[in-house]
Amino acid sequence: MKTIGIIGGGQLGMMLAEEIHNLGAKAICLDPNPKCSASFVCDDIVVAKYDDIEGLKKLGDMTDVITYEFENVPSKQLKFLLDTYNIPQGIQPLFDSQNRIREKENAKKHGLKTPKFKAINSLADLEDGIKEIGIPCVYKTTTLGYDGHGQVLIKSKDDIEKVKPFLEGEGILEEFIKYDFETSVILVRSKDKTITFPMGINKHKNGILDEVFVDKQLKVFDTIKKDAIRFMESVGYYGILCIEIFVKGDEYFFNEMAPRPHNSGHYTIEGCTTNQYRELARFLLEMPLEEPKLISPTVMKNILGFDYDNMKKVKVDKDVHIHDYFKAEVREKRKMAHITFTNTTKDEYIEKYKNLFCED
Repeated sequence: MKTIGIIGGGQLGMMLAEEIHNLGAKAICLDPNPKCSASFVCDDIVVAKYDDIEGLKKLGDMTDVITYEFENVPSKQLKFLLDTYNIPQGIQPLFDSQNRIREKENAKKHGLKTPKFKAINSLADLEDGIKEIGIPCVYKTTTLGYDGHGQVLIKSKDDIEKVKPFLEGEGILEEFIKYDFETSVILVRSKDKTITFPMGINKHKNGILDEVFVDKQLKVFDTIKKDAIRFMESVGYYGILCIEIFVKGDEYFFNEMAPRPHNSGHYTIEGCTTNQYRELARFLLEMPLEEPKLISPTVMKNILGFDYDNMKKVKVDKDVHIHDYFKAEVREKRKMAHITFTNTTKDEYIEKYKNLFCED
């Protein structure tokens, strides 16, 4: 029986461990928190920080193969793991995704359309960038940005003041795309094939993913999937990859990527014939990948801390699936759980369930 090591013990690691078990293998996670979400599912846990070489070595010695559900493992430690243990995904996709400039340049080089962007290292760079790109535009820190953190929307020159606290570090200025909607394409690539999951429309609240609506597959989705597969194969990535996309009419623009399971793909557990966690597990266990198909119209609702009590108002049935992450501390904007509504269109969700949760 093979054992898979997971760097990171959050909800993504928890759901991955569940699928690893379903395929007859064991799972061990590494996380600083002994009571992390994945600890309730994994066969064992290594309690250590993500940059702790001894902890990573212990995880490697206990497992046959290693993956990651946490993106910010330092490069030095990643190189050590790659040189010493079996990481089928490699570290290149993780390395590329850890810096927004590197990420955008990589996407553009391999055929994906990006918004205009410019590296920012000083106030002068910022002022020049605003002249080049125009207003509105978005400033982002190049590292450690997620769920809207480290981002400033610049609507006028007065907003430059909001950026100044970030200028001690490296940043990126991007064209503001007035998109129709955001979507995600999730891919899993093995040596034999590349699969993609049905795509949906992502809705955010305060910069954090709130809902995903998955129903009819739009024509632009076919184009995005083909280009995403071409990108993944051209750059030489294996394993799982999520690419977030802005869609404007028939055009689309690369936003960012994550070489791990993604929040926007939670719906696949009940909404598809196979899910993102199972296919990643199959890749890691060198099993043939299965092409996913959408079972029914599906809605995924992210449950943050401020909605955690409201979640109790939702009754579980054959089309309502609650996934609690077992986090001890409830914080207002912390991801605490998600609910998947199968056989449910967007309109049906709004009519039956939307009023149970906090308004925008």
